[in-house]
Amino acid sequence: MNNRNPYTISFGKVPTKYLSRASIIDSIVEALESDIPDEQAFKLTGIRGTGKTVTLTSLERHFNDEKNWVVIGIRSDSDIISELVARLYSSVPLITKFVDANLNLSAFGIGINVSKKSPVASIDYALEILLSELNKHGKRLLVTIDEARNTKGIIDFIQEFQILIRKDLPIYTILAGLYEDIESLENTKGLTFFLRATKFEMTPLNITYIRDDYQKTLGITFEEADKMAHITKGYAFAYQTLGKYMWDSKGKTVTDEVLRQFDDVLAQKVYYKIWSELAPKDRWFLKFIAQKDSMTATDLLEITKKSHSEWSVPRKRLMEKGVIDTRLRGVITLRLPRFKEFIDAQIEF
Repeated sequence: MNNRNPYTISFGKVPTKYLSRASIIDSIVEALESDIPDEQAFKLTGIRGTGKTVTLTSLERHFNDEKNWVVIGIRSDSDIISELVARLYSSVPLITKFVDANLNLSAFGIGINVSKKSPVASIDYALEILLSELNKHGKRLLVTIDEARNTKGIIDFIQEFQILIRKDLPIYTILAGLYEDIESLENTKGLTFFLRATKFEMTPLNITYIRDDYQKTLGITFEEADKMAHITKGYAFAYQTLGKYMWDSKGKTVTDEVLRQFDDVLAQKVYYKIWSELAPKDRWFLKFIAQKDSMTATDLLEITKKSHSEWSVPRKRLMEKGVIDTRLRGVITLRLPRFKEFIDAQIEF
């Protein structure tokens, strides 16, 4: 093994060793690079630590390498349209020259004062003009927004985005956010377009790929690598975390100390936050769900003495938070690795 640990537990940082979301990346790249894209907006969603930011970064890097693309990453809490115009002016030479010669954006603190031109009154109109100029030069603009949530800036941007694409202007966007944040935007009045945009969920990584990576990178047996892969449950952050502490241990088997470090990092960086955001009733049901590796809904209702109607709302919330898996009809399992151990450690029980 090399001396440098190839795994990382830093959120958003692309690690040396990581399993890319190749199918998602390929689908978006193929869609956007077609001569006449059928779709111009995409959503990446999932719980914390599933690789949304890393996937978004990979897409940014891909399009940054394409000469006909301009990529701008924007914060969700900013005035997105104003920020876009300012960033286009400051970072795209052809736009800088165009604005300085033809467009008076002094009202927005952008560019030089073109004395023979009246100041542009609307920042939305300014963006439309700049996109038209990009179009003349065969350029496309990709706007990426990480940790997207329901803010005025994003709502204004999506509403303006709908107008711009109706005018066949070359603007495209990829937003990444938590389940509940993306859903909140989808349910906002006037954003029907965003609801229809293609959404990719950060589903668990392939266990076979994780096993093969652990076996090769850590120099451990097939059986031990398989055991480690199943511990992660395909959760991207868990894959990085378990790999990191196994590497640091320089051992060939998962020890109690490695698991202790694994549990501690998951708790501190992910689970406490998820737990704090759950409704008291959701946490109450989880106490019973965690008693087994999996159970039927019938078993859960029997041991809790609750009705289907009382369980339906917590069930929906826990599914949306990515805490439980109910894809196998009638069966409930915990989706997060060693979340049972985390629940057992909560003193309120």
